[in-house]
Amino acid sequence: MTIAIKYGALVDEKLVDEDGNLAVKGSGGALVERLLKIFPESCLVGYEDMKANGFEIKRVTSLDPVSDLLINLDVMDSVGSFQVLHRHGAEPKIMNLQWLPPRHYHHRVNFAALGLSYALFPTLCAGERTASEVTELCHRWGSPAIREKAPISWFYPGVRDDLVQPHRGAEIPTVLYPTTHVSEDKQPRVFMSIVSEVASRMELRMEASLAERELVSMAAMRMSSHSWTHVGPVFGRRENYWESLSQMTAFLSTAREEAYSLEYLEALLAGVIGVLPRRAWVKGVVPDAYPYLYSSEEEAADMLEEVLRDPQAAQAKVDEASGGSIRDWILAHHAREAGNKAIQEKVRDWFPEVF
Repeated sequence: MTIAIKYGALVDEKLVDEDGNLAVKGSGGALVERLLKIFPESCLVGYEDMKANGFEIKRVTSLDPVSDLLINLDVMDSVGSFQVLHRHGAEPKIMNLQWLPPRHYHHRVNFAALGLSYALFPTLCAGERTASEVTELCHRWGSPAIREKAPISWFYPGVRDDLVQPHRGAEIPTVLYPTTHVSEDKQPRVFMSIVSEVASRMELRMEASLAERELVSMAAMRMSSHSWTHVGPVFGRRENYWESLSQMTAFLSTAREEAYSLEYLEALLAGVIGVLPRRAWVKGVVPDAYPYLYSSEEEAADMLEEVLRDPQAAQAKVDEASGGSIRDWILAHHAREAGNKAIQEKVRDWFPEVF
C-alpha cells in the first residue's frame, strides 16, 4: 500500500531540482511537502519513476490500482487518473484535495471537469469557504445521478511557526502585496491605487512575489512601473520566504474573497501588520476587535499610512486587540498540528482499508 500525492499537471515548473529536492514553489509546493511528512511512506506522482531526496516519484501507471490511494491536488484531472488506473478493471482509490478555491478557474470546461470530479470522488477542502464553493459547483455542474453521494469535507490547514524569524523591519517602510496572484478577485488595481496614494504622502517601498505565470501579466507590469516597487518570482526556499517576511512593515489586502488566508496568517505571525477589508471572509482570520479593518479606499490609505509611520504603536494596538499577542492568538486559533490531524482522520475515515 502506498499513498501517492499528485500535483503539477497544471504548472510548468519541475517537481524536483537537480539534487532531488522538492522544487515546487508557492502554497501548492508547501502543501505537497506537508503531505509527504504527514504520510511518511507516501510518494509523489510524476512523469518518470525515480528516487528523490527522501521520497519516491512514480508515474500513475506505476501505482497499484487496487491497494494504493491517490490524493490528487490536480482535482480537475481525477477522472483521467481514474481511467488510467481502471484500465485493467480495478476500482481505484482517489481523493480530491481542493486547496485552491474553484473560482481560481474561469472556463466552463474547467468547471464541468471539476463538477464531475467532485461528484465522483471524496473531496477534502482547505477551509470552510472553499468547501461551500465546491458544494455549489458540484450541484451546478455535476450530474444529478451521482452528485448527491459526493462526500465533501473541509479542514483548517493551520499555520507553521518553526521558520519564523525575528522581525527586523526595513529602513524604508515596506508594504507587502500579500498574495502570489493578481487575479481580478484580488483587486490589484485597488491595491496599487491605495498604496500609490500613501506613496504620495511619505517614502515607502512595495514588494510583491508572484507566481511565474503572473509575472508577465498586465497587472504585474503595472505594479512594477513605479520606482518604489519591486516585483519578482515566489521564493524557491521557504527559509527565504520567511526571511523576506521579517523585513516587511505592513501588508494590504484588497481581496473580495479568500479561501483560508494562509499568506495573511503567516505575515501576521512574522510581525507584519495587516490592513484588511471589512468583509465576511476576514472573520476568524483576525480577532473581532482587530484595529485595522477598513470600509473604504480612503480609510485603507489612512490606516496604511498610520501603520507605516509608527509600526511599533500599530503592533501594540494589534496585540492589545488580540488579548496580549497576535502571535499567540493565531497559534491558538489556527494550529498547524490540528490541521495535520484533520487530514489524517479524514483519509482514515474515507479509506480505512488503506491503513
